[in-house]
Amino acid sequence: MSDRGYRDYFNVLGVSRDANSKEIKQAFRKLAREYHPDVNSDDDSAEEKFKEVSEAYEVLSDPEKRRRYEQFGEYWNQTSGMPGFDVDFGRYGNFDEFINELLGRFGGSQRQTGFRGGGSGAEDYFGTHGRASIKLDAEVKVKIRFDEAFRGTERTLSVNGEKVQVRVPKGVKTGSKLRLKGKGNHQPGTGRRGDLYLNLQVQSHPVWRIDGDHIRAELPVSFQELVLGGNVKLIIPDGEAELVIPPGTSLEKIFRLKGKGWPSNGGRGDLLLSLSLQIPSNWTKEEFVLLEKLKLLQNEDLRKHWLASAEL
Repeated sequence: MSDRGYRDYFNVLGVSRDANSKEIKQAFRKLAREYHPDVNSDDDSAEEKFKEVSEAYEVLSDPEKRRRYEQFGEYWNQTSGMPGFDVDFGRYGNFDEFINELLGRFGGSQRQTGFRGGGSGAEDYFGTHGRASIKLDAEVKVKIRFDEAFRGTERTLSVNGEKVQVRVPKGVKTGSKLRLKGKGNHQPGTGRRGDLYLNLQVQSHPVWRIDGDHIRAELPVSFQELVLGGNVKLIIPDGEAELVIPPGTSLEKIFRLKGKGWPSNGGRGDLLLSLSLQIPSNWTKEEFVLLEKLKLLQNEDLRKHWLASAEL
């Protein structure tokens, strides 16, 4: 592993913090081909970038290493070089338990105040004489609603007793960070103050789901709409739309409304709608009569091929 300090491996691979193993592998393959030394023989920086990408993949592709990295950040592998210090990360419930034990082992105190930060190494917590020092930069999680992330919003936060107005741009996602310069922790006696990083957490929505730059949802449809087709009026995140369902549409069909998805880099992704068949819970007598007629008129054996294939 590299000893060059903390790196944001998700940022190195260009993936979101909730990326799955398939997305991480795809990102690595793309970057590895781009920066491989064999195809960049005249570019010394490419080899360094290739090593960085490989290091990120080594950690994020390993479930245990990724778990520790996500739980402890830059400290996930920090203690491997400390003599006489062997850590079982699995027994810590959170970062604070971990850092408190570190403070105890090194004879420090636990008098840190303000926000917990995300620095570059153990020296940020331990002074030259083993005493705990104030971490100037800080990070806090801020929950925002789906509509606030979609449209952008403004929030008033209380930071160390100070009211701070924050503008959240549209299109942020869970894991997006906003930097408030000079709003972190104070260092007593020096007047120095670090920065505050807001780690945004977008709350889930009962209908819409963010998928990269797209928005996904399931659209309830009736049996007759699948068979006969029809026009369906929709409420979408930023207004209304009309969807044309062709006759004979199957449930596997996914409809795409271009440019109606998540705001991204000045543009928009797409809105992707999959279909969900809804069976009425209450039927009228007339409806049952019509269904019985339809059953009698049905002349195609829909299970013919299934039965033939199912026989052993």
